[in-house]
Amino acid sequence: MWIVDSPTTPILVPCAIALGNFDGIHSGHQTVLAPILNARRECDAYPTVVTFTPHPREFFTGEKRALLTPVAEKIEILEKLGIEQLVLLPFTAEMAALSPAEFVDRIIVEKLQAKSISVGEDFHFGHRRAGSATDLATLSERFGIRTRIVPLKNCRDCSIDPSARVSSSLIRQALAGGDVERARQMLGRPYRLIGRVVRGQQLGRTLGFPTANLELPGDKLLPRFGVYSARVSIDSEEPIAAVMNIGCRPTVDGSGVTVEVHLLDWSGELVDRTLSISLVSFLRPEQKFNSLDELKNQIARDCLRARESLAIDRGNGIFE
Repeated sequence: MWIVDSPTTPILVPCAIALGNFDGIHSGHQTVLAPILNARRECDAYPTVVTFTPHPREFFTGEKRALLTPVAEKIEILEKLGIEQLVLLPFTAEMAALSPAEFVDRIIVEKLQAKSISVGEDFHFGHRRAGSATDLATLSERFGIRTRIVPLKNCRDCSIDPSARVSSSLIRQALAGGDVERARQMLGRPYRLIGRVVRGQQLGRTLGFPTANLELPGDKLLPRFGVYSARVSIDSEEPIAAVMNIGCRPTVDGSGVTVEVHLLDWSGELVDRTLSISLVSFLRPEQKFNSLDELKNQIARDCLRARESLAIDRGNGIFE
């Protein structure tokens, strides 16, 4: 995939673009991407996702925003879907001040040379979000650019409220509560943590449960602290059953947040290797134990529950 992340990187033109923030690239986002996937064949244009960096909300509030899909993960998912180019537009004061018409003239027409556009029906753009998806279609039509406005996707296929709209905000809420199954249904895939294994204190090894300590991107959104069953791919190999802990390790007076993974029925050296952890179920919240023996016994119970969870998960065909 071609990545445009600086003003000096040329954009492959002409483009068929999907516009939006696309954090999570959930099932609703995927319906917005669908109309541009065949653009090379239909209109000889590059299927291109156009998004903003930083997130406009982060720009206006000054507060760092944890992401469901940091850039590297977003690139991997988009590439698998068939997107050929990702354009990261710098969201600056100048960008924020553009009127809807100026945004179309300078960005859509001049910079991107768009042949077609796809947006969700809730898309807004321009100064103070004054432009709607309908305004985008009207303004772009003057240049012969066709705009596809995609209806919002509801959770009809989810076991949650079928009238609820699939959104990054709802996914964040689900993860904050440890409801990884609800998040999976809206994402259309398991929520993943991807990072490099770094050397830790090796306390787990002394307890009989060696763990890999994961270094994640600093802007990755973490789910609720606690213990999860998971499937782990090592350097993109076949997934391995695992139990994972996210938290501050209160029993051993841990400092800072750690992500630790114990692979079931597997042994080997993992330092500096990349792990992709797909969350399956939330087993219990983080808690403090009175002794290391109590902690060791609880980890054994966690491993047993993880095996049960993963056996059910495989039977339901959640991970193919």
